[in-house]
Amino acid sequence: MSEILDIAIEKVQQAELAFCRFITANDTGQNGSHQSGFYIPKCAAPLLFNSPCEKGTNKDRLVKIKWQDDFCTDSRFIYYGQGTRNEYRITRFGRNFPFFEDDNVGDLLIIAKQNYDFYHGFVLQSDQDIEDFFAFFNLSSESTNQLINTVSATDPDQEIETYIQESILPYSSFPGTTKMAEIARNIYNKVHHISDKKLCLNPDHHLLKWIDTEFRLFRYFEEKLYAPVYSKPFANCQDLIKFSNIILNRRKSRAGKSLEHHLSTIFTAAKLKYEEQPITEDNKKPDFLFPGGEEYHNILFPTDKLIFLGAKTTCKDRWRQVLNEADRIETKYLFTLQQGISKNQLSEMRHEKLRLVVPAPYLNSFAKEYHSDIETLESFISIVKSKQSTI
Repeated sequence: MSEILDIAIEKVQQAELAFCRFITANDTGQNGSHQSGFYIPKCAAPLLFNSPCEKGTNKDRLVKIKWQDDFCTDSRFIYYGQGTRNEYRITRFGRNFPFFEDDNVGDLLIIAKQNYDFYHGFVLQSDQDIEDFFAFFNLSSESTNQLINTVSATDPDQEIETYIQESILPYSSFPGTTKMAEIARNIYNKVHHISDKKLCLNPDHHLLKWIDTEFRLFRYFEEKLYAPVYSKPFANCQDLIKFSNIILNRRKSRAGKSLEHHLSTIFTAAKLKYEEQPITEDNKKPDFLFPGGEEYHNILFPTDKLIFLGAKTTCKDRWRQVLNEADRIETKYLFTLQQGISKNQLSEMRHEKLRLVVPAPYLNSFAKEYHSDIETLESFISIVKSKQSTI
């Protein structure tokens, strides 16, 4: 972990309330927004004000925020409730505030309340720091843009909770990542009556719900299987550190594989022909090839019918890793749960002929002028179907 990540985790643990969300193009003004400051959703209003704000009035107060454990701003919490507006924002960061640049789109903003007048603020900029923060608090991408529960999982729907508790009973160890993802899907599908047909009507929505359900399920597994260990004193500090690393590494490993498992299930439901991790040049193993490795290595198979898809939970730093994984395919696709990325990097992706695929609800996190370069999961499936219909 980086030093700034360690400090951010410590301050969130100590906080009265804490919040995180990805910085978007609207925050930095890249979408032409005339609003100022970071938008805070209504569900996180207690972070800013101790009492509810009333529509029809504006409300504000001044606080001190220490950023990156380094410098402070005298900032303003404000509720806009007059006219058509009904929103919360954090404003006033000073002329040289470093986190309103285009390159900050896609960074993770963290606000931690230490007391009524003093807050800590952090901006995590690397994929590794963001994923490690998520792993530490066992958060999914759907857990952002809301208050962080540092103690336990958010209260799930009662029926889902019941099925989760029943599902973990037979297990005395963690199931593999494939099985963990399958259990989560089965629980969500059973509660919401999701058939393959219904899944294919809105794959973006259901993918995110599967991921969120799996995070809930994983929390329950952790409590069941780790409680007998952490309920007893550790012999020494080294044993404690070793145990902590086991927890964090398992969380990170599961999160990355989970995305691939869920995507595979959706592609199968959509009746697409594909192969996971076939071998290409230099023993590279792309996440998905459509229709598959056999067709890829057949020089007589039309190149324009081949489609490559990588899958990464975050991609600010890592998107270039997929560029050389399938040399026959000029335009590559990368599915990510990243919410926003800078215009500079989007421009680089365009130049490198890489197209992002993101869940439909995340599309507005990206600069508007690049929306035409970005596919949703539903539109990507349509592209594959169109190519495979003529094979």
